[in-house]
Amino acid sequence: MESYSPQTIELLKNEIPVDQESLLLSGDVKTGLVLVDIVNGFCTVGSGNLAPQALDEQISGMVDESVKLAKMFCEKKWPIYALLDTHHPDIPEPPYPPHCLAGTDESKLVPALQWLENEPNATLRCKGCIDGFIGSFEKDGSNVFVDWVKANEIRAMLVVGICTDICVLDFVCSALSARNRGFLAPLDDVIVYSRGCATFDFPVHVARNIKDALAYPQELMHHIGLYMAKGRGAKVVSEVSFVTK
Repeated sequence: MESYSPQTIELLKNEIPVDQESLLLSGDVKTGLVLVDIVNGFCTVGSGNLAPQALDEQISGMVDESVKLAKMFCEKKWPIYALLDTHHPDIPEPPYPPHCLAGTDESKLVPALQWLENEPNATLRCKGCIDGFIGSFEKDGSNVFVDWVKANEIRAMLVVGICTDICVLDFVCSALSARNRGFLAPLDDVIVYSRGCATFDFPVHVARNIKDALAYPQELMHHIGLYMAKGRGAKVVSEVSFVTK
């Protein structure tokens, strides 16, 4: 089997369906936007060991949707929390090769989002681990993300970024656990926007020729990430729109 056929992927997706809603944002419920790792090292072609090596439709679509949302949130002066994968060169993150090293372009927001660095309603947080919730802890035990939720009185959180089944999923699961324990009041809803998320692609026929490599079918793993997030208590939406006034 050289790769998963579309029929096989559809069969698997039908066995673990993810029912998705539409989200209409009006401002009546205080909503914050979280951007997970939309950095060059994961999204820009040729920008490192974990970046796409050729144009990737799912990743490009994720970036486009995230940029649209970020612009709308800034226009409305709604809060944004952007996580940037950033690693010290002497602290590895197995099983992954070196990536997004501090001080390199890999750890910077993609060009289409770099304007966020100057936006007053955007909080940028460099993180040195997969889980952005853990990566938001300071040495004194405080948590920048928790403080962001509380300071902005966020009741709903819309999450986009990469990778759906890795950094996005880990962050969502931790946020849900913290919410359930009452650590994130007044947060009620954690919402994952499916078209605003993406994962990487490592087909079976490529992995087969690399020692110890694991195949990573993009469409299937993206779906599994959404399925796991919904199973943990997140809402998954396929459309996001705004009330016009």
